[in-house]
Formats: sequence, structure tokens, C-alpha cells
Amino acid sequence: MAEERNSREKQNTPPRPPRGVMMRGPKKIDKNTVKRLLGYFKKHKLALFIVLLMIILGAAVSVLSSMFWQYLIRDYIEPLAAEYTSELFAKLVGFILTFAAVYLVGVLSTLVYSQIMAIVAHKILREIRDEMFEHMQTIPVKYFDEKSYGDIMSFYTNDTDTLNFMVAQTVPQTISSVLTLLFAFFSMLSISVWLTIFVILYNLGILMFSKNLMFKSGDFFVKQQTSMARVNGFVEEMAEGQKVIKVFNHEKKFEEEFDERNGELKKNATKANVYAGIMGPIMNATGQILYVLVALIGGFLAISNTGVSAINYNLTLTGMNALDVGAIVSFLTLTKTFSRPLNQMAQQVNSIASALAGATRIFAMIDEKSEVNDGYVTLVRAKKGENGEIVETTERTGMWAWKHPHSADNTITYTELKGDIRMENVDFAYVEGETVLHDISLYAKPGQKVAFVGATGAGKTTITNLINRFYDIEDGKIRYDGININKINKVDLRHSLGIVLQDVNLFTGTVMENIRYGKLDATDEECIAAAKLANADGFIRMLPDGYNTVLTGDGSGLSQGQRQLISIARAAVADPPVMILDEATSSIDTRTEAIVQKGMDALMEGRTVFVIAHRLSTVRNSNVIIVLDHGRIIERGTHDQLLEQKGTYWKLYTGAFELE
Repeated sequence: MAEERNSREKQNTPPRPPRGVMMRGPKKIDKNTVKRLLGYFKKHKLALFIVLLMIILGAAVSVLSSMFWQYLIRDYIEPLAAEYTSELFAKLVGFILTFAAVYLVGVLSTLVYSQIMAIVAHKILREIRDEMFEHMQTIPVKYFDEKSYGDIMSFYTNDTDTLNFMVAQTVPQTISSVLTLLFAFFSMLSISVWLTIFVILYNLGILMFSKNLMFKSGDFFVKQQTSMARVNGFVEEMAEGQKVIKVFNHEKKFEEEFDERNGELKKNATKANVYAGIMGPIMNATGQILYVLVALIGGFLAISNTGVSAINYNLTLTGMNALDVGAIVSFLTLTKTFSRPLNQMAQQVNSIASALAGATRIFAMIDEKSEVNDGYVTLVRAKKGENGEIVETTERTGMWAWKHPHSADNTITYTELKGDIRMENVDFAYVEGETVLHDISLYAKPGQKVAFVGATGAGKTTITNLINRFYDIEDGKIRYDGININKINKVDLRHSLGIVLQDVNLFTGTVMENIRYGKLDATDEECIAAAKLANADGFIRMLPDGYNTVLTGDGSGLSQGQRQLISIARAAVADPPVMILDEATSSIDTRTEAIVQKGMDALMEGRTVFVIAHRLSTVRNSNVIIVLDHGRIIERGTHDQLLEQKGTYWKLYTGAFELE
């Protein structure tokens, strides 16, 4: 553990789960999951009411078809066997046609409720996905540092698919099974009370015997969903890193690792389905045994025709003395009608357990705490009044101000947004007790360029993450134009900051849309002006459709330098007073770097800029260069001042040792 802690402190990055370990996955189905799911059903009361009516109708028809044999044999077949008459035969045909119509009604009712439930299921799943995605936007960055993208994608794919199957099919089938049980129960009572009691006791015994199998199946379905998410996360990671895998010939290594994860999924899925699969054969076998027992007992009672009169029971109530061939056939059919729903519900354990496991994972994500945004200082458009004071306006003046309400005296002050950033004695830890930034103090006046230099994990990116309030500090203060950033609304804080990262993310859409992502209400002219400022206009116009060229696959058709220039244009169109450039040129060649650097120089003009760079040539003209080591500032000064000191920066610049 100590070695792992030291390694993480050295890297100075948010702790990630070890390879093969899931973070904070639910271990068992939450008892409130069903209750929460029912909350989504309440929004579709009318449709569900119609579905319920159709299910009742279908269940009733199913039971009536079993009762059909009693009347068919007793009232038509036996009389016709004794004496054939055309009149009785005509009644038989009419009886059969009537029940054919009843069967047709049952088929139509099943068709109607299946279609309605499919529609309702997709609406509910849409609501859940919308809620998931909306909430995901509010979750702190730390959550995404700890989970793989594949695991998060599993919420939207595997988990919602199993939930959709349960809502569309399992739920209506379960309701239909319950209603069929009830209708069959009362129908059996009308034929024979004692045979009905025997059937009930027999099935209760089977259910008591099999309940442990149901619970074990549910536990393993939870593990199956978690294992599936791990496999998806691994596949997503490997798909992104195929070039690296092939370059280093690590195919075999990752095949073995995938086989390990896939093996775990196979083990959990096998156990889940084995336990669930046992239920079907057990219920089928016990149902057949019950059928035989009922036939034997019913036949004996019909032959003896004595009932239980010896112990003075009311024969009419028991119905035993009234058992005939038609009644026995109907009761046998009802026994199957009664047992079939039990068998179906046992088989539906598979679907229910899997869906509830997926729902539990989904709700666990939805229940993740949203990022706390308790800032009350907001960013507003402003202008100078007649007396030179700052006043709020709705006009596009190009001037912004911090609107600061004071609860003590109910006054409001306005501070012009200039981009003055100061950190005072800041300590920070990603994990409590493992401090990665120690007593950091620095300042950047409006228009100054501050550069961070140091080995990987020294704390450079962490500092910029704190300025964005992706994480909150443990101790000290960060002030923005003299205001503690804890008081500033996070949305407004981040609107005032522009970021150009080393890893460029381009979205599926046109080049124009990707640039406009920096400012959604930007006009085409503003986007083009930003592209010119970033030195990107030239190559964009050479694309097949210019600014209307559609980018896919994260801009896979563009070079790394071109993608970076688009990201710079995206930052430029937002026109923020403060820019953060996080190793924006470290992954491109020297010639392309010169082009990108020219774009960045234009972007940095007149702004407060924080630069993180491995190539020291890109920070020579900085107002101050801060050298970091293991989360501490060890040197600071201009390029020339640091060279004169002949310390760490001088060694880095002259190549005495490498940043890494």
C-alpha cells in the first residue's frame, strides 16, 4: 500500500481503480429499486390502465378455455353419444363458434397490450436515459476519473436493454400470470374445493423448495451485470489503443487479460443462468407429477362417487359427489392453467433479476452526488456609467463584471472581469491524507503569461484543475479578481476561462459546429474570425466542404496539428480573459508546433495565460516560469533569471536531465 501511495503521489494524478477492479459498483439489488421503477410507470396511467384491462381479458379467456371442456363434454358430447339429434349438434356447433370468438378476443387483447407495453417501455427507457444523461452532466470530474468510459457506456446499453425487456415483456407477463392464477383458483374452487386445496398445498411446497434458487440467481445476475460492464470498459480501452498495442506487440498480453475478464463474466453469467435455468425443469417436472396425481385422485372420487359423507361434510359444498368426466377434464386443464403461470414466473426470475441488477446500477449512478455549486457571485455584461462606475447591462459591450451580492447589508458590488488570478498557501489532496500540492502561492496579473514546468506528476495540471474548480482545495485561498473562487458560481467561473488541452476532443459535426462549441451563440463570422486568429482558416478552406466539412471519429481525417488548431479556434471564439494551455503542442512535430504556436500567441495576446509545457522553448517569453517538483514550487522567475540561478530549470533547459 505504501508503494502504491508513493507512486500515486509521484504521478500526482487522481487515483484510478486498479486494472480489473470496479469502483463503487452496487453489490446487491437495492430494496427501493422496484419502488423507484414504479415511479416511472405512474406517468403512463391511461396506457397502463388499458393494458391492465387487456391483460384481465386475456387471463379470463385463458381460464374460460379450460372450463370449456366441462360444458362441452357434459352438455354436448355425452348427450350426443347417447342419442344423436340435429338440434343438439347445431347447438354444439354454435357453442364451438362462441368459444372460437372468445379465443379471438383473447388473442387480440394479448396483441393490443403487447404493442402498448412496447411503446410505454421505450418511453420509460427514454425518460431514464434522459435523466441519466442530464444528471451525468452534474457529476464532479472525480467520478469520471475513477470509472472507465466503457463502464459508463454500459449504463446506456446493457443495463437499459435488460430493463427494457423487463418493462415491455416480463412485467405484463407477470401480471397476466398472477391474474390467471387467481381466475384459475376460483374456477377450480367451483369444481372441487378439496382438489383445489391439494393443488395449492402442492405448489406452495414446490415454491418453498425453490425460493433459495431464486435468491441465488438474483445475486449472480447482479455480478453478471458488473462483470459485463468491466468487459465493455476493457474492450473500449483496447479499441482506442490498438495502435499502441500493435506497435509494442502486446496482443497476446491483452488477449490473456481479456480472457480473464471474459472468464469472470462467463462464470457469473453461467451461475446466474444455471440457477435460473433449474427453475424451468423443476416446475415442469413437478407440474407433470401434479397433473398425474390430480387425475388419479379425481378419477377415484368420480368412480367411488362417495365424497366424504362419512365425516358429515356437505357434499354440495365439496362438490366431490358431483365430479364427472367433464369436471375432471376441466380441472386437469385448470391445473395446468394454474401451474403454467407459476412456471412462467419462475422462468421470469432470470429477466427480473438481470433487469433489477441493471436498474440498481443505473440508480446508483443517478444517485451520485451532483457537483456542489454554492457560488453566488455571477458574471454579467457590464459597461461604465456616467460617473465611471460599473453598471449591469444587457448590451454586448465586450465588458464583463462580477456581480457580488452582500447579504450583510443587501448591497451589490460590481468588479470588472480582468483575469487576476492568485493562489495563497494552497494545499490539495485527491485522496484524504495524501497531499499532492503543498503550500502553493502564485499570482498572475491581467495580461501576464505564467508557465508551469516540471516532471510528469509534479502538480502542473492539478493547479489548473483547481482554478477551474474541478476539485476544491483543502487549505489556502484562490482569488479571481480579488474574489474567493469558492464564492463564484462554477458555471460563470468556467465561462471566464478558456482551455486548450493536449488531447483534443472533436465532436461529430461540421468544422463550424466544432468551433462554435466554444460559444454556442457565436455567428459564422465570429467563428471564421476565431479560426483566422488561430491560424486555422487556411487549411479549413482547403477541406472538401470548407467550414461545412463533417468531422467524424474525433476528427480522424485531420492531422494532430489541424485538430489542435480547431481546438484553439474553439477557445478563441469564447473570447475568455483567462486561458489555460495544457501541453497543447507536446504531441505534434516541430514544424507543426511553429504553426500552432503562432495561433496560440495570437490567442494569448492581452489575456492572462497559464501554460503547461514540456518543450521549454514555448515558455521562454513567459512573464514568470514556475518550476514544480512533487507538488512544491522550487523555483520561480523569468527565463533569464532562472538560467542565471543555474538550478533545476537551467539543468532542464541545457539538457542536464530530462523532464520525465
